[in-house]
Amino acid sequence: MSDTTFHLKKNLAAGQAVGYWQLGTIAEERFDVPDQPMKGEMDPFFFLTKHKNFIPHEYPCRTIFAEQFRGKRPQVRGTFEARRWWLPFGSPRLDLSGFWFRPTRLATWARTSIEADTAGTAKIRLGTCGGAVLFLNGAEVGWTAPYSRNLEAKAEFDLELKAGLNEVTIFFDDLAERDARYFFQFDYLSGPTARVALPVPCPSAAAADIETALDGMHFDRTAYFEGDITLLFAAALPLDVKVNVAVEGDFMSTERFDHDFVLKAGDKRLVVGPSEETPADFRHFRITLDASGFVASRSLGVEICHAGRQGKPSETLARRITETLDEISGFSERDTVRAFARLASGRGGTDTDAMIEEILPSIEDCHDCADFSLVPLIWSRTTWGQDIGEKTRDRIDQAILGFRYWMDEPGNDVQWYFSENHALLFHTSAYLAGHLFPEATFRRSGRKGSEQSAVGAARVRAWLDHFEAWEMAEFNSAPYFPIDLKGLTALAALSPDADIADRAKKGIVRLCEIIARSAHHGMVTAAQGRSYEHTLCAGRSLELSGVARLLWGKGWYGRRVHALPQLAVCLRDHGLVVPEALATVACHEDDAAHQEWRFAQGENRFAALYHYKGRHFAMGSAAHYRWNEWGYQETVLHLRLGQRPEAAIWINHPGETIQFGYGRPSYWGGCGTLPRAHQYRGLAVLDFATVSEQPDFTHAWFPVAEFHESRVKGKLALARSGRGAVVLIGATELLPVTDGPSAHAELRQAGHKTRWIVRVCETEELSGVETKFAGLSVEETADGAFVINDPDYGRVVFRNDGSTEAEGRTIAAKDFTVAGEATMLAAR
Repeated sequence: MSDTTFHLKKNLAAGQAVGYWQLGTIAEERFDVPDQPMKGEMDPFFFLTKHKNFIPHEYPCRTIFAEQFRGKRPQVRGTFEARRWWLPFGSPRLDLSGFWFRPTRLATWARTSIEADTAGTAKIRLGTCGGAVLFLNGAEVGWTAPYSRNLEAKAEFDLELKAGLNEVTIFFDDLAERDARYFFQFDYLSGPTARVALPVPCPSAAAADIETALDGMHFDRTAYFEGDITLLFAAALPLDVKVNVAVEGDFMSTERFDHDFVLKAGDKRLVVGPSEETPADFRHFRITLDASGFVASRSLGVEICHAGRQGKPSETLARRITETLDEISGFSERDTVRAFARLASGRGGTDTDAMIEEILPSIEDCHDCADFSLVPLIWSRTTWGQDIGEKTRDRIDQAILGFRYWMDEPGNDVQWYFSENHALLFHTSAYLAGHLFPEATFRRSGRKGSEQSAVGAARVRAWLDHFEAWEMAEFNSAPYFPIDLKGLTALAALSPDADIADRAKKGIVRLCEIIARSAHHGMVTAAQGRSYEHTLCAGRSLELSGVARLLWGKGWYGRRVHALPQLAVCLRDHGLVVPEALATVACHEDDAAHQEWRFAQGENRFAALYHYKGRHFAMGSAAHYRWNEWGYQETVLHLRLGQRPEAAIWINHPGETIQFGYGRPSYWGGCGTLPRAHQYRGLAVLDFATVSEQPDFTHAWFPVAEFHESRVKGKLALARSGRGAVVLIGATELLPVTDGPSAHAELRQAGHKTRWIVRVCETEELSGVETKFAGLSVEETADGAFVINDPDYGRVVFRNDGSTEAEGRTIAAKDFTVAGEATMLAAR
């Protein structure tokens, strides 16, 4: 294998995945098919997966790709050239998953070696969603080609190993559409005693030390609001290394910032730079070390918020509207949302035009999520068209006329039409764009603008019918409130039909009420139908924090927003009134009373949601929701303590073991298997029964640095922030994670069957809380109920039909209504 004489060696046990590989580049090429329409409608149940966490909707590009390649030997192309090394960091897969906005064909080579003590037959299992060809010592062994989008298939092969080194090479490829699980897993099921022997260009001990340094690497804080962003390595670097730090946003962000450093042998930390000079939001940092040609990377994530620069919110709504438009105009990511804010505040000109032109190619090419950019662009063109340069304005007009507004129009893109939030934006865009250009021809539909607008209006009304009956399919979801608000604010401001404008305004107010009911001092703290690591691990920089700042004077701004300036303009220019009383709901300050909020969301009320909050804590959960089924991106329980937004905890079952990956569910965002979950006031229990092919632990986000005091011992964990406290009790030992990406911010409970008891309360110190609640336990009755004797609530019975009996009350999830019911209860 090449000219190297060094190998990083790892023993192989039967059934273990081979996780160490040399990697080539990912070759990418567009996979365009003839334009054609699709059949289908909005699917409010798309993430309620029927088979594992597989989403069944298929685009024509996948159908054509499958006809050409599924079940056939993959087209091996290119040659292997090692560019970097893949180190597993606990993941069994070589995982290059990501997000591609157009249908894109991918191909990659990977190589390692297996050192066998004796010659013999090894049985291996190769799993992938795409295709793969396996080579041993230069000879082809076999191939697999399921090409089933994001659904793994496995095949077994025999490898005739010789004594000593055996070169294993894999070519793998797939078609990427939007979020793509692009990986393979190579399991050594049985065979001669062997070890992985990964070729490396530096001494083996140095390569092992680099792996150790990266494996335990973490930031010195869980969030940055000021001061230097600092990386801590788990071990001193064994030799001088070149370091590249690439800073990126979420998968939709267009920004990337690169920083290069040189670290010396013995260094254990890296100062990336001042957080005040780094773009805000939850950011992914991809850290790549180059040690004498041994190139290895790891991704970490952390929130950055420029809270100091932003200062306290203005006291009046009018001033907060101006402040919001100023902030987004000056500091937001360069996109059509920022351009909208600039035009709305008199800042048109060459730079604003340039921001629009930078985004136009994605709209012209119908990239996935282009509808997110199109709505503020249509609004800008309609209201401030004279403030946009003629050349840019003409290009906008052509982009609007050439866009694909729904799946029944011809196209070859992979825009996501099926979810509720996207459907609203497509229909809103068609409706308003057609009204803007009533006599022009929309090229894909062939309709005149007036006809396009009429079709869009009918679909908008149908969407509003569905929303008014069932509200959010992606229930209570922090990243999707802003997307619905984006569409509704555009309709409220621009609709030529009074009924639509009026219904849109009512929808905005209703979403604001739900946010307020589910918030702790303005910060949404609740079960969510879809969540991501970058929306859970961030608080202040999340867009809903900016919404709370605008509406209620509580919160901060992030860098990337969707609806915030549109909401501000609706309040300023279009008669939108959000009831002032919601401020006291969102920011509960009553020490004597707590709020219990029960409601349902989604068609047929498929998600029953329970929320309980006082001044010093809040906790929300999903009641009787898909117990023991494979999950997608649902967060089932979420809580906050005290006044610090970062003092948050949620508990889930990871969907994958790689951190800051692209899985749905991911490590923190969603659940591989959904738990049986119950909550009554400040008491909750989560009971997980996961399957063997999934990760064998559940975990809690437990950011120690964000609490005023905390302790973990055995099965018990306690934390306090301000006067809010929580007790976590595991069925088995709770293990704090002390290194790696979630160092000092994660508790794990091992096993495929785990249980967590959660109790939030008010206190001045933890000792009394431990004495009072440490003895909580679950008694399982013959009829399947969970019974907990709580010191305050008495006997609490959680029945297996989702109902709860306590304090003389019976609360049944099946009775929760979409309108919801808020009850004020005496604090205890």
